[in-house]
Formats: sequence, structure tokens, C-alpha cells
Amino acid sequence: MTQDDDETDCSTGRVPVRVRHGDGEATLHVERGASLRDALLAVDRGDGTDPDLSPYASATERLNCGGRGLCATCGVRVLSGPEPSHWHDRLADRFGYPRLSCQVVVSEPMTVELLPEKRVWGGRE
Repeated sequence: MTQDDDETDCSTGRVPVRVRHGDGEATLHVERGASLRDALLAVDRGDGTDPDLSPYASATERLNCGGRGLCATCGVRVLSGPEPSHWHDRLADRFGYPRLSCQVVVSEPMTVELLPEKRVWGGRE
């Protein structure tokens, strides 16, 4: 996965994913078929130059189901992109709740928004 501001040709197998977060917006180029959760967590934050794109609140960074769609802690707003296919995401979409990033498969260009605050689990910082 790479991160930059340029669009890429989707025929390469990478799909552009725009991520709106507290510090602005980042564009990731994600392998087609990857889970959105895994793509967000894969952004290298080791050198301090990449934004924190974790879908988790600080309390759930370590306390989560590991992407199995059970805990509902990795919710994000999908502003444009694939239709929901997981039962939880269909309900979330219907009622306007965040979708589980672990159940969103990156199959087309998309725009998502990280939630700055989660009702139950608190903020991302």
C-alpha cells in the first residue's frame, strides 16, 4: 500500500481511497480486495510523517475483535464507495450509523471519514 495525493490507474490492482481525518485528508492506494480496516492500520506511523489513520478510538486500539465484525469498534463513515454487504453494515447504512471498516472490502475508489469521537469508546486521541 502506498500513500500520496495522486490518483492511480485502477488496472494496476490498486484502488484510491480518500481518508478524511482530524488533520485533513490522505489518499491511500490499496490493493483491490483488501479490508478497509487493514489498509488503515497499515499506514506506517513509525517516522512521524504519516497521519494516524486507525479507525479505533484510543480505548479500543488494543481491545477489539481483530477484524472479525463482532465488536463494532472500527466504525467509519463511508461517504462514497461500495454498497454494504455485511449484515451489520446493511443495518448501519440503513439507520445512518458508521460502517465497520473490517467488513468493507476495497473494490472501487472510495472516500471515508474517520470518526473523531465515538459515543461509547471516546475519541481517537
